[in-house]
Amino acid sequence: MSEQLKDQMRAALKSARDIAAKAEAENRDMTEDEVTDAATHLKAYEAAKASFAKAQEGADLKAALKSIGDELGLEKNEDRPGASDFIVPGKKSLGALFVESAAYLGLMKEHNGRAPGDRARVQSQPLGVKSLHGTRRKGLVTGASDTSAGAFVNTDITGIFEALGRPKLTIRDLISVRQTESDTVEFVRQTTQPTSAAPVPEATSAAGPTAPADGGALTPVAGGGYKPEGSIAFEKVTATVKTIAEWIPATKRGIADASQLRGLIDDELMADLARVEEDEILNGTGAGEHLTGILETPSIQAQAWSATVAELDPLLETTLKARTKVLTVGRANPTGYVLNPLDWERIQLARLAKNPQNEALTAGVPTLHGLPVVESESIAVGTGLIGDFAKAVLWDREEATISVTDSHADFFIRNLVAVLAEERVAFGVTRPKAFVEIDLTA
Repeated sequence: MSEQLKDQMRAALKSARDIAAKAEAENRDMTEDEVTDAATHLKAYEAAKASFAKAQEGADLKAALKSIGDELGLEKNEDRPGASDFIVPGKKSLGALFVESAAYLGLMKEHNGRAPGDRARVQSQPLGVKSLHGTRRKGLVTGASDTSAGAFVNTDITGIFEALGRPKLTIRDLISVRQTESDTVEFVRQTTQPTSAAPVPEATSAAGPTAPADGGALTPVAGGGYKPEGSIAFEKVTATVKTIAEWIPATKRGIADASQLRGLIDDELMADLARVEEDEILNGTGAGEHLTGILETPSIQAQAWSATVAELDPLLETTLKARTKVLTVGRANPTGYVLNPLDWERIQLARLAKNPQNEALTAGVPTLHGLPVVESESIAVGTGLIGDFAKAVLWDREEATISVTDSHADFFIRNLVAVLAEERVAFGVTRPKAFVEIDLTA
């Protein structure tokens, strides 16, 4: 039976792994049908595994009982074929001692010497038995020790795993995400725009401009109907692809024995990459291998703390003025605010103080001045950000991947592996004036 269950486990596990291996070999995600089939095989594996564990538990218990009898020197009473009483050679069995005891005789007397009925409550007086070696047993049978009754107590493994938890990541969902196959990304950013347009009167003179005696610039003729000249300027910006990576050492046996361990390591590593990526998008200094984040991009706007309107919370006044700057100076349409959860809490409390009923009934996407609010722990407390986030672009050179190898130091001879998570990205702000950094402290 045990071998049959093992075969079932091997077959189910192999089928699930083959499905995953096929998708990995083809460098793609598993289809919905493949996910469903793989899950079915894994359920079959778990069912066979549970049955195998119960069968093994019964076999282990039988072996343990037998070994206990052998260690105590007990054997079957050969004088009574088929009897199951155990005795020490040359001694009476425990069963024989019991039927000859006062406890047994008293029990039978209560039932007039006849066997008790099916529904009768039967309880004899306790029978004191000395040790099989002639002395009273001193070892206490206890469930607290693995060398006593505790050896028969199996741990109830619940299968519950509770991760430490990570902050919600949302900035990547706001910005533009594109692909690149190069190690550098160039884009053109406009620095000035024409602002000289004006109404022009009709020309009243056909004379050309005159040259001054000193050879300077030509002097326009009055009434010449000249149109104003404008100017425009651009700059070329280069964003370099940067690498974000992290690895964890693990034993081959640990990954093989714990079915969830590899997935847990992969998920944790990928989540940590995403955390650093979000921090770089907002706060990267551009130095060394850091991206140049939005808050460190030259020429973005700034909104100072403002408290000029009586009976209006300065937090609401300051954030509204920042929104206006995006519209009027940045010439962009703001798409949302990014706030630290603690700052968003302060704003919410200020709004609740003014209008608790309406604020308490608000549901759905949180908004401020009509714009969605994104909470991020990557932005410092006391600092807010508003802007048109379509003007910030992340280029994926290599999307986040997980790889495993034993080709590190002496890992090969120690049965260790390095689990590596890595991504390569570039980032740039195409219109700095479309963003406003907000000072939320007095």
